[in-house]
Amino acid sequence: MGDISFPNIPQNLRVPLFYADLDPSKANTGQQTQRALIVGQILSSGSGTPGIPRICQGVSDAKAVGGQGSMLALMTAAYRKRDPFGEVWYLPLADGASSVAAVGSINFTSPPTATGVLSLYIGGQVVSLVVTPSMTTAQIATALVAQIGTLPDLPVTAAVDATVTTKVDLTAKNKGLAGNDIDLQLNYGGTQAGESTPAGLATTIVAMTGGLVAPDVVDALANLGDQQFDFIAFAYTDSTSLAALQSFLSTQTGRWSWSQQLYGGGYAAYRGTLGTLTTFGVTRNDEHMSIMGFNGSPTPSWVIAADYAAAVAVAARADPAQPLQTVTLATMQAPPLAMRFALTDRNTLLYDGISTFSVADDGTIAIENAITTYQKNSFGDADDSYLEVETMNTLTYVLRQLKSVVTTKYARKKLAADGTRVVPGTNVVTPSIIRADLVAQYQTMEENGYVQGSAVFAQGLIVQQNSQNPNRVDVLYPAILIDQLRIFALLMQFSNIVPATSS
Repeated sequence: MGDISFPNIPQNLRVPLFYADLDPSKANTGQQTQRALIVGQILSSGSGTPGIPRICQGVSDAKAVGGQGSMLALMTAAYRKRDPFGEVWYLPLADGASSVAAVGSINFTSPPTATGVLSLYIGGQVVSLVVTPSMTTAQIATALVAQIGTLPDLPVTAAVDATVTTKVDLTAKNKGLAGNDIDLQLNYGGTQAGESTPAGLATTIVAMTGGLVAPDVVDALANLGDQQFDFIAFAYTDSTSLAALQSFLSTQTGRWSWSQQLYGGGYAAYRGTLGTLTTFGVTRNDEHMSIMGFNGSPTPSWVIAADYAAAVAVAARADPAQPLQTVTLATMQAPPLAMRFALTDRNTLLYDGISTFSVADDGTIAIENAITTYQKNSFGDADDSYLEVETMNTLTYVLRQLKSVVTTKYARKKLAADGTRVVPGTNVVTPSIIRADLVAQYQTMEENGYVQGSAVFAQGLIVQQNSQNPNRVDVLYPAILIDQLRIFALLMQFSNIVPATSS
């Protein structure tokens, strides 16, 4: 029998008596820190440095870093409401140099005839204002501007129009396309919440519009270096921004490539009718991006993106392979009943790269099916290989488990060809030894519910020494990922006649 290989104790040691060395190669049970990243704009009043990532220290910290009412601060508040414990970082962005702020307005065209409360929702946040019959429409406009000024977390600033004194002009605090998604409406809570327009008061609302040019995210994403971020809340759905994130996460050259192995997925939301969403969805084909489609919710799309990413993060950290259906969101407000998508509509969206949600009777939003935008292979043929978000999360888990085995057990091993007599305890491995470890690791993952078919896997697993480079081992790893129970189909075969029984 040959000598045992020690990592540190020298062979020529003569000084007695007892020496202990440590070998952690069979003890590693550590887990990866699955960080989340919030990508959003900050205000000039924020302390964050544009393009430089930093760790989140809570909602109040986000307000300091991004400025109150900034996209970053509002996204962080939504994220933390759903995921209060996970590690979260910011990627602050400044407004684009050529960006233009979205603007909207509310004009009071008739005074109230009775005392009541005006309930104006701005980006899902309610602004309540008591109005009385003695107030003129100009006075109401002035009072509303003052009331908005007391709510610094709103995503807009307000001012009485310079020409029409009965009109309040609203301007997005952050410039760019995202400001167009700040919803303006009255009485979202409805009569159940005691909200109704005071008698006699008439208003005209002009939706937020005119926001132009999202900030450039390319350089900011590059500043993330090799730090891992598994769940990226992404505020932008314009083609330029989505293309930048797609390149950043790419399987060929980005974070999913063989050379980086950092992984991660992006989460966003897109507002529109069924036709708008399907038209948008078919233009995307990215296995690392998931976009929730919605219409009618007063919550801004970028806030929903943070809520969505947080819900996925909490569930995936617990079990990356467990289906995400029924996982609830915490901040997104339900669309009005008339604007919710029917079953057939949602099924259509799921074939066009758009994720869907359900709404409970109490208005709680839950993920229905979280899919990626990947729809076609490189030949343009339909391909569902990367359809489900759970597939991508499970692949991340399995690949990291394999990397942990290799880096823990084989970091400093000598490689011998199969058939070489290897004494246990020496620092020599063969392809067959590695193969046995991989099979054992696969069986463990099968027992824990991440993969299946270990017997089939073992038959197809190939581990061999490279014919051109004797220092390299090549592996064909035919993993069969665990599936998710999504559809329960039942045929109720009933009868009104009790069959006769034999005596």
